[in-house]
Amino acid sequence: MNTMNRTPLRRSNILSMALSGSADPDGYGETFILRAARIAAVVALYWFVSITMVFLNNHLLDNRDLDAPIFVTFYQCVVTVGLCWLMQLLSRVCPGLVDFPSFRFDVKVSREVLPLSIVFIGMITFNNLCLKHVGVAFYTVGRSLSTVFNVLLSYVILKQTTSFQALLCCGIILGGFWLGVDQEGMTGSLSWSGVFFGVIASACVSLNAIYTKKVMPAVDGNIWKLSYYNNINACVLFLPLIIIFGEVGQIAAFSRLTDLGFWGMMTLGGVFGFAIGYVTGLQIKYTSPLTHNVSGTAKACAQTVIAVVYNSSIKSLLWWTSNMLVLGGSSAYTWVKSREMQKTPHKDLQNSAREKLLQGGKGNMGV
Repeated sequence: MNTMNRTPLRRSNILSMALSGSADPDGYGETFILRAARIAAVVALYWFVSITMVFLNNHLLDNRDLDAPIFVTFYQCVVTVGLCWLMQLLSRVCPGLVDFPSFRFDVKVSREVLPLSIVFIGMITFNNLCLKHVGVAFYTVGRSLSTVFNVLLSYVILKQTTSFQALLCCGIILGGFWLGVDQEGMTGSLSWSGVFFGVIASACVSLNAIYTKKVMPAVDGNIWKLSYYNNINACVLFLPLIIIFGEVGQIAAFSRLTDLGFWGMMTLGGVFGFAIGYVTGLQIKYTSPLTHNVSGTAKACAQTVIAVVYNSSIKSLLWWTSNMLVLGGSSAYTWVKSREMQKTPHKDLQNSAREKLLQGGKGNMGV
């Protein structure tokens, strides 16, 4: 080691090396600027897909001529299954261009995934019902209790305790939630049914993460295989729900049932629902689970601002404070948990990172 013979690098030389790629401390043969540009592109793609999906779903669910939220959710699951088949076909035809696991439907695996699928149905249904009743602007607050339920259900089901710092963060989130409900009520636009659906959706998100961990061995740890079986089960289970909730009559009486534009928007909603799982995994791959959660929090803030500006709404300082408490508490909880994970063995850290990846699929639909 000739460390004594190394010549100190000037700032101009370091900048030149970064731009030209003549030195790569990580050994990956790419420049710092190239890596930064790729990360920025991935984060921008995640923001675009996630925000667009929320606004698109809100548009579809706010259709006064078709009050059938379960049918809309069912159709998006059908699109997801179709895209899984399409991706498998493309991976066989263009193996160097498309990388997607190949699998066949197995009744036994479907049965093992069924408990998760029931929770999954509740998650996406109540998620969409919340979005339908509260709109995009209040959606972040309405669906903000996932972290609180995660702590509560982890203790009840998995007997996992939580640190005082993490509980304090949950308290901040709860405070922001109640303040947001109070301020939304003062404006006269509060929907109690939307709040109720948001709370149930938050609980289902937490249950989905817990049950996902339990059924992952049944699908060989493959998240796309899990998504495939989840959505197939959901398609079957949604059919009786559509009949029970009387949506068949709504669909039959819908005047735009043969309109290609309507079905194009419905299909596009399903495509974005499928894409969110991919871009979430992509963002975690090129950044980290912690950075993904921070990005998701910042995205939720931008999403709320866009919704308020788009609707030309005027919100009070306390209304904005409630949003900042929810987002700040969520970010602080992420930071606290990341610090705690750094003190655990490397294997546990990898498992925690995998769990965050699993939570970033359909469970992140509106966050």
